[in-house]
Amino acid sequence: MPAGNCNLTIEQGATWSQSIQYQTANGTNISLSGYTIRMQARSAYTANTTLDLSTANGNITITSAANGTFTLQQTAAQTANLTAGSYVYDLELVKPDTTVDRLLYGTLTVTPEVTR
Repeated sequence: MPAGNCNLTIEQGATWSQSIQYQTANGTNISLSGYTIRMQARSAYTANTTLDLSTANGNITITSAANGTFTLQQTAAQTANLTAGSYVYDLELVKPDTTVDRLLYGTLTVTPEVTR
């Protein structure tokens, strides 16, 4: 199944979370049992990593493996350290057999904070 395009927005200096449910095209939940998940954002495809989220670093939490749900998250302190702008990202699922599926890709926009 090809990756879906999904544009995301993070407000600089605010707590951010985005819940996602992994399903088939007809809406059946896909189990994430034994999976790891990773996501990176960069200012350009060849640039250094600006944002690095994963189940390993605790910034992605599988909230219900059986129901295919997980949450991307950043604290207010973490988002305050992001430079406002537009980035490219993708999100990958690593299956228990180590095969990798790219689930999502798109633009990640960090909007600037005024109040500090």
